[in-house]
Amino acid sequence: MENTKDLTEHSSRSERKRRDSFGMFDGYDSCSEDTSSSSSSDESEEEVAPLPSSLPIIKNNGQVYTYPDGKSGMATCEMCGMVGVRDAFYSKTKRFCSVSCSRSYSSNSKKASILARLQGKPPTKKAKVLQKQPLVAKLAAYAQYQATLQNQVKTKTAVPVEGFSWGNYITSNNLTAAPVSCFKHAPMGTCWGDISEGVRVEVPNTDCSLPTKVFWIAGIVKLAGYNALLRYEGFENDSSIDFWCNVCGSDIHPVGWCATSGKPLVPPRTIQHKYTNWKAFLVKRLTGAKTLPPDFSQKVSEGMQYPFKPSMRVEVVDKTHLCRTRVAVVDSVIGGRLRLVYEESEDKTDDFWCHMYSPLIHHIGWSRSIGHRFKRSDITKKQDGHYDAPPHLFAKVKEVDPSGEWFKEGMKLEAIDPLNLSAICVATIRKVLADGYLMIGIDGSEAADGSDWFCYHATSPSIFPVGFCEINAIELTPPRGYAKLPFKWFDYLRETDSIAAPVKLFNKEVPNHGFHIRMKLEAVDLMEPRLVCVATVTRIIHRLLRIHFDGWEEEYDQWVDCESPDLYPVGWCQLTGYQLQPPAPQTSRDSQSSSSKQKKKAKSQQYKGHKKMTSLQLKEELLDGEEYNFLQGASDQESNGSASYYIKQEP
Repeated sequence: MENTKDLTEHSSRSERKRRDSFGMFDGYDSCSEDTSSSSSSDESEEEVAPLPSSLPIIKNNGQVYTYPDGKSGMATCEMCGMVGVRDAFYSKTKRFCSVSCSRSYSSNSKKASILARLQGKPPTKKAKVLQKQPLVAKLAAYAQYQATLQNQVKTKTAVPVEGFSWGNYITSNNLTAAPVSCFKHAPMGTCWGDISEGVRVEVPNTDCSLPTKVFWIAGIVKLAGYNALLRYEGFENDSSIDFWCNVCGSDIHPVGWCATSGKPLVPPRTIQHKYTNWKAFLVKRLTGAKTLPPDFSQKVSEGMQYPFKPSMRVEVVDKTHLCRTRVAVVDSVIGGRLRLVYEESEDKTDDFWCHMYSPLIHHIGWSRSIGHRFKRSDITKKQDGHYDAPPHLFAKVKEVDPSGEWFKEGMKLEAIDPLNLSAICVATIRKVLADGYLMIGIDGSEAADGSDWFCYHATSPSIFPVGFCEINAIELTPPRGYAKLPFKWFDYLRETDSIAAPVKLFNKEVPNHGFHIRMKLEAVDLMEPRLVCVATVTRIIHRLLRIHFDGWEEEYDQWVDCESPDLYPVGWCQLTGYQLQPPAPQTSRDSQSSSSKQKKKAKSQQYKGHKKMTSLQLKEELLDGEEYNFLQGASDQESNGSASYYIKQEP
C-alpha cells in the first residue's frame, strides 16, 4: 500500500510538472501542510527530499511559516542548509530543520557530507537530504544574479510628480494608453511580447502587518503603457485594494521568483480567512496562466543602457540659427535623452535637449561631408576628457539615389514649420545638399540671409508633396501676407513661376504603428525639448500624429511622426527618472489666450525656457529621419500600409 501511495504521489507531482509550462511552480511541491517528522527513515526521506519554497506553509492553527533568508528569528540547518523559522526547527539547539537531518548528521560526519557535496556524489540513503544542496547553490547564485539586476534598475530613481498620478488620471477618466510596442526606441519596445491583461506577477504585499517585506501574486487587470492596474489573487471581483505600478519596476517579478529567491509569499490580510489551503488555491489558479518571461528584468536593464556618454562631442543644430550646426558636448543622459551643452558655453547654461536618435544630432564632420553650414568654434583645441562620439551611434537615414529625377532648388512642397510645429506650411527647396539632405525655407517668412532655413532629409516624414494637406483635410498655412485666399496651389505655382516637387520622390511608407485616436502617452514638447508632458493622440493621418498636450489649448498641438523618438509610453518618466510635466492647471489655461495671440504674431528662433512659448531650439525634432506614407482619402484614417498618393492637376 505504501508503494502504491508513493507511486501515486510521484505521478501527481510529475503531472503538475508537465502542466507547468511557465516554470511557475518550481519549488512549490516542497510546501507541505504539516512539518511534523516521523522516526521512520523512509518517512524522513519523503519529508525532506523536496526543496522548500517561499510559499506560505499554512498550519492548522493558521500560523504562517515562511523562509526569508537572513531575517531575524530564522535559523539555518547545519545538515542541508535549509533556512526557516527558528521556532519550527528540531531540538533545543535549533541546529536542524527535521529529525532526518539530525540523524543524517549523526550517521555521516560533517567532513564526509561536505566532501560529497563538493564532488557531486550521490549521498547515502540516510544522507539523501544532501540531494537538495546542489539546487540550493544554483538558486542562491540565481538570486544573487537577480539582485544584481535589481540594483541596476534601482539606480534609475523615479521622479514623482506632486499631485499627478497616471493611474488615477486613467482610471477616473476611463482612458486608454498607447501600448509599449508602439515605441520601438523605448525600453522593451521591441520585446514587450504578450504582456497583457491576465498576466500574473509577484509583487510586494502591502495588505499585511508583518514587519518584514513579503510578497503575493497579483494579476494584471488593465495596462496603460508601462503601468499596470493589479489585483491580488484571491480578491476575485473585489477591486477595493487594486493598485497601479510600473511593470518594469524593481518590485515586479515573474511567478516563481519568490520560490527561487527565498522570499516569503503571504496572502493579504483582508482575504487570509478565505482559504485554509492557499497552496492548493494558487496551483489551481496559476495552472495555464501566463507570467513575465524569466529574463524580463534583464531585458529591462539592457534596454536602459545607452551608448552615448558624458563628454562625447557631437554636431547639433544651432538653436539660434537653424540653418547651421555647432559642436556640443554631452553633459548628461537620461532615458536616452541627451542634454547637450554648446562647446563655447563657459557656464554650461547654453544647452539643447534631444533624443540620441534625433535627426538633429550628427557625428563630428557631418556638416562638412554634406555641405551643411557649420559654426566654427572659438575653441581650437578639444578640452581635456572630451572626445568625438563614434559615427555608428547616430541614427541612420534611408539611402536615396539622386542620380535620376531628384529634388531641385526652387521646387515647392509642404513642410512642418520647425518654429511652429502645429502648422504645415507652403515651403520651398532652397538648397540641395549631399546624401539626400535638403535645405527648406517657409514661404513668406524667410530671413533675408537664410538663417531660418532648416535641414530635412528627402525621406523625412515632415515634408509632403503639394496637395497633401488638401487631400487629408489638414489646414495648410499659406505664405505670410499672401492675399489671394483661399489658397490654391495651382494659382500659386503659376504666380511664382515654380513647379511642385514630384510626388514619387517623397517617402511613401506607413508602418503598422498601432496608435489610435485618444490614446494617452508621454510626449516631448518640441518647442521646449527639455520638457516631457502628459499628451493625447488627437488625429492620425497615416503615419503622422497630431499630439495634444493635456490642459493646453489646441494651438500648442504638434505634428509628430509615429516613429518619433520624442514619444514615450505612459510610465516612461517614472521608469527612467525623468521629470513628467502634468496637465496644465486652470490658472495656466486662463493665461493661454493672450500668449497664443503673441505666438501667432511673431516667431522667435531663440530658446527662452518658458513653457509653450514659440521659441525654438528645435530645428525639427519632428524630422525623425523616418519614412512617411501618403495615402489618398479622408483625414484621421489609421492606414498602416503603403498606398498610392496623387493629386488632381488643374489645367
